[in-house]
Parts: sequence; C-alpha cells; structure tokens
Amino acid sequence: MILQILISIATIIIAIISHEIAHGWVAWYLGDDTPKKQNRLSFNPIHHIDLFGSIILPVLMFFSKSGVVFGWAKPVMINYDNLRNKKRDYILVASAGVIANFILALLSALLLKISLMIPSNLISGILAMFFLNMIFFNILLGVFNLIPIPPLDGSKILLGWSDNIYVKRYLNSDRIGTLFLIITLFILPVIIKYAGGNFNPITSFLQKTTKVIVTALI
Repeated sequence: MILQILISIATIIIAIISHEIAHGWVAWYLGDDTPKKQNRLSFNPIHHIDLFGSIILPVLMFFSKSGVVFGWAKPVMINYDNLRNKKRDYILVASAGVIANFILALLSALLLKISLMIPSNLISGILAMFFLNMIFFNILLGVFNLIPIPPLDGSKILLGWSDNIYVKRYLNSDRIGTLFLIITLFILPVIIKYAGGNFNPITSFLQKTTKVIVTALI
C-alpha cells in the first residue's frame, strides 16, 4: 500500500513536470528564453510545484474518493511576442505538454513489456507497477489537458489561431476556467455524492477515455 502510494506520487510528479518542461523547451527553441531564465527547463520539482495544484488538490481528491486524482504545476511563463511565428508557435507551445505526456506513456508501455521479462518477481513487480502508473497518469494528464477550457492546453490548441476578440477573451479567462474546473471536478461531485446523487461528467469522460487508451497500450 505504501509502495503503491509512493510510486503514484512519483509518477504524478514526473508526468506534471515533464508536461511543463515540454512547454518551456519548445518556447525556448522557438525564440522565447523566458522559461530558461526562470529555471523552468529544470527537472528540479521545486521550480515547478504549485501549492494548490501540485499538493492540496491531489490530496483532497484522493481522500474525497472523487474517482480520479490529478494536479498541475505552476504554469510556465511565456512571452509569445518573442516567438518567431506567433500564431503557429502559440499552438506548437500549447501542444508540447500533451505530446510529451503521450510520448512518455508510449515509452513506459514499451518498458513495461521489457520489465515483465526480468527473472526476479520482486524487481519485475515493482517496475511493472511504476510503468503502469506512468502510462496511466501521463495518458490521464494528456487527455485532461486536451479539454478546451482555459487554462487547459486544449483551448489554445483548438482556438489559438483565431484573432476574434471574443475568442481571445475566452482564452484569457484562466481564473474563471480554473474555478469552473475545481467546482465541476471536485466540489459539486462531492456535495451531490453526499446528497445521494451522482454527478461527475468530466471525471467520467476522463476515466473512460484513459481506460480505452491505456488498454490499447498494454
């Protein structure tokens, strides 16, 4: 049980940090050195941890048994005016985190198959648990970030090409979007659950979609 929790925490941290580093690395490659100046290309968790998104929310979701546990790191600060092709690179930077998570899931699926060939049942079992968690949390984080609600990457990937003033206002509504996600994913489901009901559409979507993809990979 303790080992499972420790592995889950480790793989969640790896998935979240890799996601943010990918944003920063692609932005740096495309002309903006802001992430590098702020040490956001580092794998040191201290540079990426967000008190609420990385610690408080995952703990609350775990103990509330909301059906899914995830979090986020501090967003990578990017000066889009420094990008060489602002409209194209905006979408590329937004896509980088999700792509990184899916690549990690694919690599973990390959390493999982290799780990099962190890003669030692103990080592093989621990490694298999680690790589299964890597697959699950990276797919979950990738799918979650494809939801087109700010501040999630899906909104930027889907609408980042538009110059429409209302679209831009929507893309800049990070605080409202974050509040909506917290209410929809955590607060409402818990309240309705204790009232005897069942309402968790986003979590249900994430669980079903993640299960389909993870099953296909393993």
